[in-house]
Order: sequence, then C-alpha cells, then structure tokens
Amino acid sequence: MNLIEAVKSRHSVRQYENKPIGAEIISQLQAEIDACNQESGLHIQLVTNEEKAFDGFMAHYGKFSGVTNYIALIGKKNAELDEKCGYYGERLALKAQQLGLNSCWVAMSYRKINTAFVIDQGEKLCVVIALGYGKTQGVPHKSKTIQEVTKADGEMPEWFKNGAESALLAPTAMNQQKFLLSLNENKVTAKAGIGFYTKVDLGIVKFHFEVGAGKEIFRPGLTNESGKNN
Repeated sequence: MNLIEAVKSRHSVRQYENKPIGAEIISQLQAEIDACNQESGLHIQLVTNEEKAFDGFMAHYGKFSGVTNYIALIGKKNAELDEKCGYYGERLALKAQQLGLNSCWVAMSYRKINTAFVIDQGEKLCVVIALGYGKTQGVPHKSKTIQEVTKADGEMPEWFKNGAESALLAPTAMNQQKFLLSLNENKVTAKAGIGFYTKVDLGIVKFHFEVGAGKEIFRPGLTNESGKNN
C-alpha cells in the first residue's frame, strides 16, 4: 500500500479488537517515529499495552473501546507545536495504515497516564493517536468541495487539484475542515480557520496535500514554492 492508497483507505476507528500488535510492526512504527523525532525535534512516543488511558468516562462517552496502544505527540511548548504534531502525527497514522493498523486522532477523550510516557521540562502532550486492529475499517467523512477550501490566481494545475483532494480526506476535529489552500504565482500557502484544534488540523492537512500533490511543499525547512520541491 502506497501513501496515496493509505490516505484513501484510512478512516477514524474507535473500537478495537483484543489483539496485540506484533513485534515486527512495532519495530517498523518505532523506526518511523524515530525518523520523525530526528527531523522535527519533537518527542513523539509509542505506548503499547496500556489499558488506563482509554478506560475512563470520557473514552466511553466518546465510544472508544479496546484501545491499549497509542502514539503520544509531545514536544517543546511553542507556537509551532500543534501544527508540527499534526504534520508528523498524520505521517505516522498513515504509516500505521500501511502496516495494517487502524487509528484515530484523540484530543480529549482519554486520561493522561504520566507513567506511560516521558514529558521533559518545557514540553507538553499535545494529542494522541489511538492504534490497533479495528473492529471495522471506519467510514468516510462528509466533505466540503475543492472550491470551498482553495483559492488560486489562475487555472489550478492538476497537481494542486490532486493535493486539495487529498487534503479533503484529512481527519479534522469534529470534521470541521477549516482550512484554506491558496496558489499564487507557483507558491502554495495553507491557512487555518478559527475553531478547536485547527492548528493541529492544519498540520494534518499539509501532509495530506503533499501526498496528493507529490511534492514536499510544507515540510519544515523547505521552501513552499511548488517548483522547487519535486
């Protein structure tokens, strides 16, 4: 399964089978986490076989069940943290999909178990991503149109349309899809709207756009001029 296929097949799943994740899959996922941390400066951690975080009232209210594995998205407290966690977290969620796992972004419906991961001084836990073998594969979310989330100074090239279509498949908080992708003189920008966790959503959307467009446009450290990132 390539990344585009993972984007199309991945849907949020909240109920999981009582089935452990195999050592080889954990090893591959950990390698991707290590790569993300190295590239981003984040402190992302994989938590396995931990039953307390999703065993409280909020988790049951959110209809979560069987969640014992999750990715804790942790990093230095700064203005970029939420967006970075969204970008690299979705990279990991799609990697999990490629490895045969299901996932769900979780902002509030869990308890913070301090013994499950390490938060160094100056860091904070942003959100988590539940992982495991889903009882179902989830269902597609309702989506806005490309015209509602894009703006261009002329006719949209095919790669930009493909990127926007991929962005519309991105998970966003309460499916709000509050983002705008703009193309101006061969330069792509993405802007978050106002709402809950829209900065995290923006990072997720940026990664999805790159997958669909086939260009590394938003990765930290790169210029976002589309012609320079093939």
